[in-house]
Amino acid sequence: MKKIMKWFSISFLILLIVLISSVYSFHKFKENKESTLLENNTGTLIDFNGKKINVYSEGSGENTFVLMAGSAVAAPMYELKGLYRHFSKEDKIAVVERAGYGYSDVFNDDRDIDVILEQTREALIKGGNNPPYVLIPHSISGIEAIYWAQKYPNEVKAIVALDIGLPSQYIKHPVGLAEKTFMKAGNVLSELGFQRVFPILAYNEAVLDKDFLTSKEKDIFKAISNKHGINNDMKQEKVNSVDNSKKSTALPVPKTTPILFIDAYLDKNSEAAKASLKDYQDFAKQLDASNVIQIKSKHSIYLYHPTKIFEETQKFMQEIVEN
Repeated sequence: MKKIMKWFSISFLILLIVLISSVYSFHKFKENKESTLLENNTGTLIDFNGKKINVYSEGSGENTFVLMAGSAVAAPMYELKGLYRHFSKEDKIAVVERAGYGYSDVFNDDRDIDVILEQTREALIKGGNNPPYVLIPHSISGIEAIYWAQKYPNEVKAIVALDIGLPSQYIKHPVGLAEKTFMKAGNVLSELGFQRVFPILAYNEAVLDKDFLTSKEKDIFKAISNKHGINNDMKQEKVNSVDNSKKSTALPVPKTTPILFIDAYLDKNSEAAKASLKDYQDFAKQLDASNVIQIKSKHSIYLYHPTKIFEETQKFMQEIVEN
C-alpha cells in the first residue's frame, strides 16, 4: 500500500508539473503571438522613472471627463469605451490606465493612494489634459476620486460616482479572507498563465458581447487582459484598500465638490442594497451639492447602462454643477 501511495504521489506531482509547464508555455507562446496587436496603442505613454503609464484622450469641449476604472479592469481604454464614446461627442475624455492596467507597466509597489493620485495627476497633465476635471470613478477608484477632491478641490469640478466603494465602506467592510485569497491565488495563477484556461482571471466576458468594440479591438482587449491577468499592482490595490481609505477618512469630506452617486442594485429590498443606498445618502447630505440615484444593474454598470449614465450626468451638470 505504501508503494502504491508513493507511486500515486509521484505520478500526480509529475502530471502537475507537466500541466503547469504546458499552460505556462502556451501562455508565453500566445503572448509572443499577440505582441503585434499591442503595438496599436493610440494613447500617450508617460514616463515615471523608466516605467510608463498610459493616458488615452479623445474629443474636445469645455469639460474634461476622466474615467477611472475599478479593480482588475485590465484594459480600461477598451472596456470603458461604451461609456466614454457618449461624452467625447461634445466634450473631452481621458482614461488614465493606472500602473498594472492596460498599456501601462506593472510598477510592483504597494499601491499607496498618494502615489496613485500623484501619478494620475501628472499623467493627465503631461498627456495634455488640464484641470479642472469631472471624475467618473467606478468601484475601488472611488477612494482615489474622493481623496483627490479632498486634497485638490480646485482640480475637481464634479464627481460622477459609478457604484463606488466609499472609503468608510472599505473600512467598515474590509476585504475579506475569501477575496484576499482569490486575489493572491489569482496573482500566482496569472503569473503561470492560467487566465488562458480561466478567463475570469483576466476579463469580464460580457465586454465581448457588446457592440462598442470592433472585432480587432476585442482581440486587443483579450490580449491586454491575458497579459496582465491579476497582477501584483491589482492585488496590492485590494490588500491596501483599508489603509488607503483611512487616509481619506482622516480628512474633511469634500463639501464643495458636487457628487452624483449612481447606485447599482439587483434587488432593491436586499439588506446590502439598503445599506449601500443609506451610505451614499449619508455622505451626500454632507455636501453642498449632490444627488443619489439608483439603477437596476450589475456592478459593472457602465457596460449595461452607458446611455442612462450619460443622460443623468448631463442633467446633473446642467442643473447642479453649472447652474
